[in-house]
Amino acid sequence: MRAIGLMSGTSLDGVDVALLETDGERIAAFGPTGYRAYSDDERALLRQALTDGAGLADRWQRPGVLAEAEAFVTRAHAEAVESFLQTENIDRGGIAIAGFHGQTVIHRPEARLTVQIGDGAALAKRLGMTVAYDFRAADVAAGGQGAPLVPVYHQALARDLDRPHPIAVLNVGGVANITFVNGGDPVACDTGPGNALIDDFMRARTGRPLDRDGDEAARGKVDEAFVARVLAHPFFGLPCPKSLDRNAFAFANIGLPDFTVSDGAATLSALTAASVARVVKLLPEPPRSWIVAGGGARNPTLMRMLAGRLAPATVETADAVGWSSQAIEAQAFAYLAVRTLNDLPLTFPKTTGVPQPMRGGVIAKL
Repeated sequence: MRAIGLMSGTSLDGVDVALLETDGERIAAFGPTGYRAYSDDERALLRQALTDGAGLADRWQRPGVLAEAEAFVTRAHAEAVESFLQTENIDRGGIAIAGFHGQTVIHRPEARLTVQIGDGAALAKRLGMTVAYDFRAADVAAGGQGAPLVPVYHQALARDLDRPHPIAVLNVGGVANITFVNGGDPVACDTGPGNALIDDFMRARTGRPLDRDGDEAARGKVDEAFVARVLAHPFFGLPCPKSLDRNAFAFANIGLPDFTVSDGAATLSALTAASVARVVKLLPEPPRSWIVAGGGARNPTLMRMLAGRLAPATVETADAVGWSSQAIEAQAFAYLAVRTLNDLPLTFPKTTGVPQPMRGGVIAKL
């Protein structure tokens, strides 16, 4: 069946849209992709939502700007789908379901709390389309980490890939996560900060939303002592599966020195790469091939750092193996939506720590 997937990640850059043909197990075909960028004002609203969401104790509460942000998230995703359908001349009647992740504002699985704002029922009504949403809650309620959610899709992509196995699929969004694929159920976990710290640093120091192409990092000097100090945090020694809130390594928590712009970008990029390398010893065996997706795949400096720290394994972008670095998570939520519709499990003991393979998601029908 044909499904649309939607993703607004922790990098807060915009909404990715992707069409996928799948039965929820095998991938029949990749469809077109689309993107709706957030404006500066919209990103500011979402950043405030993260701040207001940090104090949530009830997943149904919407204090501060959260109600406004939830309405915006729903509207922005609707606009993204409507523009995508028009641009690609796609009949919405031929779409079986849309997968709507929403925007994470707090993720504290140890407290059995995860909140992704976005009104799935309202989105289904506006689009005239069945929508699957709230993918993480069932896993967290059952004692799982609720993240990462995409390993079952990574496995579907990688199991037949013509590369030396084991394969690690690395997604570098705001937080980075890995899926280890070598037959059987996938093994997965968050590895640590992805782009979030780099982006936050660049915004605070320069007003720019990111270190485009890693240009600043390429000119800077890495403070390896700082990287080693952050990697001494207990999170990095925990076994897989494990997950991370975007703000867990906020600057106030890690004692960020007064770096120059270039040295700060270089050091925080190195922290991302080093935290990925740190997870290798926690996997069943070292991966021989790494496939990198997400925003980090478009950062040549970060890719060079990953290649250096993960050698002798090969490191390639998702685009280089015929996947989509930009749209892979949106595709994953199309895949997860179909699995939800077909009553198939989304998460597994070795991906989130849930006691048994767990179904999830909520269906909003017309």
